[in-house]
Amino acid sequence: MIASRILAVLSALLLITAVALATFGVRSLSLAAMLAKAGPGWVDGMRAWVTRLLGDWTWMTLVEPFMIRPSWLLPAFLGLVCSGLAVSLSYGGKASRSERRGPRTPR
Repeated sequence: MIASRILAVLSALLLITAVALATFGVRSLSLAAMLAKAGPGWVDGMRAWVTRLLGDWTWMTLVEPFMIRPSWLLPAFLGLVCSGLAVSLSYGGKASRSERRGPRTPR
């Protein structure tokens, strides 16, 4: 119950961030450019960390395609995933069972 609420709040924050980036940010600003503006060595540091931890193929096939996308895409994607998880957790295990009635009588 609490996990679904936490995921719902996280989803709302991520989706608001995505809308704010898409509305008020530069239209063609990629995620790599946004990270470079936030800190000059963030992209290189992240690449070194990912390649050291998971290998160079992980950077090339999983992370680098996100780096060329618009900056609002990653928070929007993560917000949608969190909202789906929140909905799934909130409905899990609440299936109602019909009450059992007495034995059937022949007609």
